[in-house]
Amino acid sequence: MDDAPLFQNARYPTPTRPLLGLTVLVVEDSRFASEAVRLLSLRSGARIRRADTIEAAERHLQIYRPSVLIVDIGLPDGDGTDLIHTAHMMRPRIPVILGTSGDDMAGDACRAAGADGFLPKPANALAQFQELILSHLPEDQRPMGPRIVNDTIVHPDRAAFRDDLAHATDLLCDGLDDEMLDYVAQFVTGLAHSAGDTPLRTAGEALTIARMRGQSCQSAVAQLAGLMQARLSAPIAV
Repeated sequence: MDDAPLFQNARYPTPTRPLLGLTVLVVEDSRFASEAVRLLSLRSGARIRRADTIEAAERHLQIYRPSVLIVDIGLPDGDGTDLIHTAHMMRPRIPVILGTSGDDMAGDACRAAGADGFLPKPANALAQFQELILSHLPEDQRPMGPRIVNDTIVHPDRAAFRDDLAHATDLLCDGLDDEMLDYVAQFVTGLAHSAGDTPLRTAGEALTIARMRGQSCQSAVAQLAGLMQARLSAPIAV
């Protein structure tokens, strides 16, 4: 997605839109999580593009350099830290490279790979988002003068949450090898964490633990699938 037409007549950051003129590329497989970053970016004045795999992100980076790169760690085709390292080594380097994850412990791995900082999930606080990016921007790209600190919390569309659940359910129904089962477990756990859905997060973590211990996953998979189906079957609140 590219929202450039919204900002074609505005070039310089302002106190209310301190990221005006910047382009954010978010590499995120969850529509719900990427929708949160989209809302944060637009409210800050930045343009936003999304890639949902490492391969798609690499195609983006062959064509242009964003001002800010935000990379989720758990992606369907690999470890996001590998992409962070690749981006860190590019010349000219992207001004701000951030890792993101629902696992707060992932911050060290992101920085070791070359990230400037870490955006923990759920990423929904506008002030935190703006400050993290501005603190790593080169001095000559930061807005001059006082900046309005906005305590807005964004709320992604729940339809995106349902889309992510439908995607994970389809993967389970298709039959999974061990690698894909691990991916679904971490995907749903991260999604549930971002959405504040504790029972779903607990079920995702239970599947991950069963996999790590080499135990039978049949019960954990059934529990997770049942919770996802219940949420998909529930009417959307209007």
